[in-house]
Amino acid sequence: MALHNGSPTVTVWSDIGCPWASLALHTLRAAARRRDLPLLIDHRAFPLELFNREPTPKFIVDPEVMAIAARLPELGWRLWDGPAHTYPVTTLPALEAVQAAKDPAIGGLRGSDELDDALRRAFYADSKCISVHAVILEIAEQCEHVDAKVLAQALARGSGRAEVYAHWRTAEGPDVQGSPHLFAAGGYAAHNPGATFTWTGSPYEGGLPRLDDYSAAWADELLDTIHRES
Repeated sequence: MALHNGSPTVTVWSDIGCPWASLALHTLRAAARRRDLPLLIDHRAFPLELFNREPTPKFIVDPEVMAIAARLPELGWRLWDGPAHTYPVTTLPALEAVQAAKDPAIGGLRGSDELDDALRRAFYADSKCISVHAVILEIAEQCEHVDAKVLAQALARGSGRAEVYAHWRTAEGPDVQGSPHLFAAGGYAAHNPGATFTWTGSPYEGGLPRLDDYSAAWADELLDTIHRES
């Protein structure tokens, strides 16, 4: 069982620009808060744009956001309403910042997860361009457990980039199926837990995502499991 500072840890492979990953992380964090259980999340990058060799298309993200937010309005998500030219064309800088923030001098796993959460809210709720260095640092300054000044220095040295690319290479193997994929103690592994959805057709040909069901029960089951193991 992986423990950091006495807290059970869940490893999550994801892309910040993936709505399904952001839904899973929200569900897990909310369950831990509701039950007042300690939890650390070790983020691993699943950089969709490196896999797909293109930016994640807005015409795919938008309908996924709509399908999820319509069913779970408590997320506070909305369709992108910023200027078209500020829509994030890449999430790599944000993914790199989350990795760099793992440095204990910056925030450790707690600060890294806090930054990940804030970046996702900035994108899905506030239409912030999380591709931009200055925007990422502005968001980091709002994170209680992140030293934004030290993070800025680390990013200037390229911290986090090598980790993102190493994660990409690992995720090309058979064990990681996509974004999100969660791993924890006792052999737990789940790809996009709780969601039952399908695309009506190829999104490149006008298909739309249909969210048939979403159950948050998986998060409580995971928390039960990792706290038994610890």
